[in-house]
Amino acid sequence: MERKELSSSTRLLLLAIVALVGLNLRPFITGVGPLAGSVGAETGLDLQGMALLTLVPMLLMGCFAFAGPSLQARLGARRAIIAALAILGLGSLLRLSASTGWQMVGTAALLGLGAAIVQAVFPGVIKRHFPRHVSVVMGLYSAMLMGGGAIGAQISPMIANISGNWHLGLAWLAIPAFLAAALAFLHLPDDGARQQRGNVAMTLLKRPRTWLLMACFGLVNGGYSTVVAWLAPAYQSHGWSSSASGGLLAIMAVCQAVSALLAPALASRSDDRRLWLWLTLAMQATGFAGLAFWPEVAPLVWAAVVGAGLGGCFALSMIVALDHLSDPAEAGALSALMQGGGFLLAAMPPWIVAVLHDLTGDFVAGWTLHLVNVAVVMVLTYRLAPRSYAHTMPAVEAAARA
Repeated sequence: MERKELSSSTRLLLLAIVALVGLNLRPFITGVGPLAGSVGAETGLDLQGMALLTLVPMLLMGCFAFAGPSLQARLGARRAIIAALAILGLGSLLRLSASTGWQMVGTAALLGLGAAIVQAVFPGVIKRHFPRHVSVVMGLYSAMLMGGGAIGAQISPMIANISGNWHLGLAWLAIPAFLAAALAFLHLPDDGARQQRGNVAMTLLKRPRTWLLMACFGLVNGGYSTVVAWLAPAYQSHGWSSSASGGLLAIMAVCQAVSALLAPALASRSDDRRLWLWLTLAMQATGFAGLAFWPEVAPLVWAAVVGAGLGGCFALSMIVALDHLSDPAEAGALSALMQGGGFLLAAMPPWIVAVLHDLTGDFVAGWTLHLVNVAVVMVLTYRLAPRSYAHTMPAVEAAARA
């Protein structure tokens, strides 16, 4: 069925929703690292326990991403997104009273659930409402997602220092979450509850390309989850303050946002995104090498370069998944599955790095692990040629009905 053309004012409101929704999906993770000392001191969480505050949301982002196609089919994208944003607001609000390690892990689970639902459903919404501008709008969404990470890293420790209360430094994030929920309630078009048109998700899981996309997405985002969990603590171990190390994390996240915005625009000139993907991977390799072997030489440079590499690669990976299929629901389902398997894979590295730190006494082994992961993704990316899309994802809907 042909979609009605949206008015200019409606498009602007939708772009505002895209920006505000993206802004809410990372600060609850990045705000914890700079406050790790205060959080650990009050809640009793040790290094591996603090890693759970990143690991648990990532695991839930992975598990519940698989439910994205079903949620969209049964509830409709609009209702799923509004409910998820409300969950994000509630999770942040509950951190006002969290005083034990398990309470903090519980709020992390709630926040991960909210983010997981949004991330599973939202790319399909973008493809539906901006079919001719997917790259640019996905770039905006990814940039705001990374920019939200910068806000969490910078403002959370600032609020905590001013108030003398780390709880407030994390709980204030309820405000933008509830604001995004209200804006989506008022202005996000109702797509209606879609009928399940065959088991598209199961069909996609039979395709080797789906698993390839999961692997690439997971290995790269494992680098992101490790950086947001341990970049600030790593430099605090070198004598940096919580504010200074949070500023370093914020610089990394700002560079992520800029790269996530620019990389899709630059890559839109060609259907083949691989050259740009390789460039972002090379940037990640440079940053991780610097963090591992010369951390004190140019910390701002390493943080900026690794951030730019991670941000650009995230945005391009989302676009490559959507490129594979023309139907918005099917493309959204593929994106959800890529994120599902990818975030399950990305959840483990922060904990692995914590274990490596306990064994070796520093973060060198952890950063080196991600150098190896980047090399693996560079090889796998060679297979993501546009000419391969048609035969790796043939007749998805027809196969699902069979």
